[in-house]
Amino acid sequence: MLLDLEKNNKCLIAKFKGELDHHSSESTREKIDNYYLENNLQSIILDLRGLTFMDSSGIGLIMGRYKNTIDRKGKLIVINDNNYVERILNMSGLLKIVELYPSIDIALNNL
Repeated sequence: MLLDLEKNNKCLIAKFKGELDHHSSESTREKIDNYYLENNLQSIILDLRGLTFMDSSGIGLIMGRYKNTIDRKGKLIVINDNNYVERILNMSGLLKIVELYPSIDIALNNL
């Protein structure tokens, strides 16, 4: 799992590449949380377009980051264009509480 983190104003943009599963989710979560807290950010954009696989650990990672953003009065937005990942997001019910957009630019305009 490759993870690229960047800051845009009060928002963390996390770009995923590879497999988000039980092997990588804990270290990925720690990296995201540390960056988010150290930079005193409010919202998070998770760019999942580079994922080739995601299991329930990925759902747990997203749910935890959702809680973090709500606690800071921010938003969690997911970027995705992969049918496989979108199906998992739909089945989990996550799309009822997080916004889904096809690009980072559109997401940033909706913060």
